[in-house]
Amino acid sequence: MSTTAVTRQAAPLREQVAAAMRAEIVDGTLAPGERLYEKSLCERYDVSRTVIREVLRQLESESLVTVRPGHGPMVTVLTPAGIEALYEVRQELEGLAAELFARRADDGQAQAMRELVRGMEQSYLHGDLESRSESKSEFYRLLLEGAGNPVLTSTLEGIHARIGIFRYFAFIDPERVSISYTEIVAIAEAAARDRDPKTARLNSEHHVSLAGKLAILEYTKRFSDDAPAGAANALRRIG
Repeated sequence: MSTTAVTRQAAPLREQVAAAMRAEIVDGTLAPGERLYEKSLCERYDVSRTVIREVLRQLESESLVTVRPGHGPMVTVLTPAGIEALYEVRQELEGLAAELFARRADDGQAQAMRELVRGMEQSYLHGDLESRSESKSEFYRLLLEGAGNPVLTSTLEGIHARIGIFRYFAFIDPERVSISYTEIVAIAEAAARDRDPKTARLNSEHHVSLAGKLAILEYTKRFSDDAPAGAANALRRIG
């Protein structure tokens, strides 16, 4: 196992290692089904077993790591059915968030959303991986703040933690970025400009529905032993 340097910064070491391991799971360096041995991980990130155990527990909570009794931790292996189930829940939650924003957000929150989305033409549509991730995260922060439901916020944040690998796929695909930007604008216009709860919800659900199809396609294409057939079957399942 190769070594991945972790630079000591102000953030807790556990968070730095978790970010590094998360990134290597997302980009496939640590492949689905790969066993994660504590000793090797300690050497890889040059940290103690205590830190590695904390990181593995954190990534297990994000469903990026699976711990099997008698076998230890491994990189989670997903299935099209499991991804579809995750996105079904995400679709309902984000649709509700957009609807509630249209109903509840005050004028300042609506203005902040409109300004953010205008800026996303540069930071998201014409941005890089980092700026796309940051601006999309800010979009959801504002959306959930305006929705005004803390239970919805905590639940959806948990879902977002589990779909990091799929957001990575979306942020590196120029065609999907362009489509996604158009969808984000449509959500913001309905929720923050027109204050139309029904349309805001429909636009948000449409956005997540397409994201779910991409998630299944990309995951199957990258990690399946039978990629072409698997990807086609995945799209047929939810198309």
